[in-house]
Amino acid sequence: MTDVVRIGNASGFYGDRFSAVQEMLEGGELDYLTGDYLAELTMLILGRDRMKDPSTGYAKTFLHQMRENLALARDRDVKIVTNAGGLNPHGLAVALRELAAELDIDAQIAFVSGDDLVKQAAALNLGSPLTANAYLGGFGIKTALTRGADIVVTGRVTDASLAVGPAAAAFGWGYDDLDAIAGAVVAGHIIECGAQATGGNYSFFTEIEMGHLGFPIAEIHPDGSSVITKHEGTGGAVNIGTVTSQLLYEVRGPRYYNPDATARLDSVQLTQQGPDRVHISAATGEAPPTDLKVSLNNLAGLRNEISVVLTGMDIEAKAELFRTQFEAELPSRPAELEWTLVRHDRPDADTEEQASAILHCVARDTDPKKVGRGFADTAVQLALASFPGFTMTAPPGHGSPYGVFEPGYVDVALVHHRVTQPDGVSVEIEPSPVRAALVVDEDAPAPAATTDWGPTVMAPLGTIIGSRSGDKGGSANVGVWARGDDEYAWLDALLSTDKLKELLPEAADLVVHRYRLPNLRAVNFVIEGILGRGVAENVRFDPQAKGLGEWLRSRHVPIPQRFLP
Repeated sequence: MTDVVRIGNASGFYGDRFSAVQEMLEGGELDYLTGDYLAELTMLILGRDRMKDPSTGYAKTFLHQMRENLALARDRDVKIVTNAGGLNPHGLAVALRELAAELDIDAQIAFVSGDDLVKQAAALNLGSPLTANAYLGGFGIKTALTRGADIVVTGRVTDASLAVGPAAAAFGWGYDDLDAIAGAVVAGHIIECGAQATGGNYSFFTEIEMGHLGFPIAEIHPDGSSVITKHEGTGGAVNIGTVTSQLLYEVRGPRYYNPDATARLDSVQLTQQGPDRVHISAATGEAPPTDLKVSLNNLAGLRNEISVVLTGMDIEAKAELFRTQFEAELPSRPAELEWTLVRHDRPDADTEEQASAILHCVARDTDPKKVGRGFADTAVQLALASFPGFTMTAPPGHGSPYGVFEPGYVDVALVHHRVTQPDGVSVEIEPSPVRAALVVDEDAPAPAATTDWGPTVMAPLGTIIGSRSGDKGGSANVGVWARGDDEYAWLDALLSTDKLKELLPEAADLVVHRYRLPNLRAVNFVIEGILGRGVAENVRFDPQAKGLGEWLRSRHVPIPQRFLP
């Protein structure tokens, strides 16, 4: 048994840097290379692809990357684990085997299946979705690797499972090794979004050398502890800040649920071990939930939109005139008509753009006629008959389908998690026998302020505080963290749920949950429903909430002078 396994990542989403696979294989020592290609929106896109052609449904980019790098991976004896199989892991595995034969490369290819529940959705009380995929764990990947696979293709597994599987295979973990599995879950969560762990989307990016960022590596040990690093000489940085930021990405409370173990994020300890090396220890594991989360995507109808530019004086009157005229002239009113006026304008502006605002109109309906050319033509036909200075940001289109995401849950015993080996033998993976009922983390109110921090100065919160935010269906999380114990004590007392709603008025009427993570000097908020029914349906500015944390950082609060540079 080895004393460390090096697991790299070369993709954080479908569309990430194509050359990352080659860079990671050539950049230094690796045992495994993982790639995450699936997001909630990606599953919808692949579902629409499959509707047109049942032989598709997987991430074709990965196949192209293997054409260029399969020989290199085999020469370096790096095993590859990826969820690029999407809705059709079998199809991708077949394509890879054909590619290996074409290139005359000996590569043993296995695939994991069983996550696709769309045919059983109605029987499982999941409705009639376009896609329905359970989030599987890492023990199917483990089985494939221990049986000799060089490449393991999966469908929908949890992002962290891409690291859990290789670590469990390397160290022989069983389901009762909860602390070790939890450590791999934490490491897998950190590296699964690629360069977000090495300086990408980092609040304090001005403090590190950016450029061509390296992708992350998790050096995992038999006890589940790990070191997050990157190949020497690559851009970016791995420090406690970059790792903390990624730990807070798209999580809820202290418990991070996975099918093989529930990782307690409030137990994790981070230590800067050296340049670009952060040691992660003390992860505590609890039993995984009895149910698996299911990603459900439904086609909800069609959507079209127009954006009109309003310039100069009387912005609100111009917007009201156009809205009134437009709605009166529509041939038939869509089921949903949503207007948003975005005020970029300023008085006495030096440029025309600075003198202009944007009026957006979004239409949704199941009837193509109500959101198609009739909707678009109505706007165009008002061009010479409405407010002065009428112009549009782009010609209107014909409308397009949109979908909505929602989570579902199903008893893990009803999901047939399978691994098919290169020889065609299929093995069913039994679920963890140590499952337990889901424990819901309770909200943690802000503690009473008991320390006088001295004189304060009104300044942006982000002067001293970092953040990371993201989407989870129709909700969003905003994690904020401090770099020192005193700063954290101040932040924890300052940033209550009410204070967050004051600083982010868009959340004022929504349900907001607050969770404390003292070991990370962090507080995490989950804002329910701020993204409507998810990114595919939502037309909110920043529909995936990627900038929500940076908006919070820009808000001015009274910061103790002692904390300021």
